[in-house]
Amino acid sequence: RSVLFPGVVLYPGTQVGQNCRIHAGSVLGSDGFSFHPTSDGPVKVPQVGRVVIEDDVELGANCTVDRAFLGETRVGPGSKLDNLVHIGHNSQLGRHVIIAAQTGLGGSVQIGDGAVLGGQVGVVEHVQIGAQAQVGAQSGVGTDVETKTQVLGTPALPARRMRRIYAALRHLPELFREGFKR
Repeated sequence: RSVLFPGVVLYPGTQVGQNCRIHAGSVLGSDGFSFHPTSDGPVKVPQVGRVVIEDDVELGANCTVDRAFLGETRVGPGSKLDNLVHIGHNSQLGRHVIIAAQTGLGGSVQIGDGAVLGGQVGVVEHVQIGAQAQVGAQSGVGTDVETKTQVLGTPALPARRMRRIYAALRHLPELFREGFKR
């Protein structure tokens, strides 16, 4: 009972569960971005794993889910990904994860159950985002995010602190002018 819209590509070894909706142009199971530097330039590292999309998942248009280096890249049951979301190789998404448009995950990212990532979020490789955590739009996540916390900004910091920083930034020109008068 899954629906794959026009232009969806499933590479060999890709598994799609029941009741999924995969929108046009999505590509599941292409190679992850993995190269080994050598004196002659980068050498491609073979990606021999697979992609598993569990039941009740919806992927928006033009999503990409890279195959794993070894093992599997997994999108957990009930997860919803907006258009233009990239899931890097070996990443693991828990149950009911929500990811908004233009978000990209590096390889081996782990996202806990019920976590929400806003639009245009970037997550570097090997980061863990805890269950029910919330990452604000346009955040850059370079370190682990604890369970049930809210982060915002680049670098992503606790949301409450980042809101205070943003508020202070509006007054920065006046603060500089006052500081230079002394």
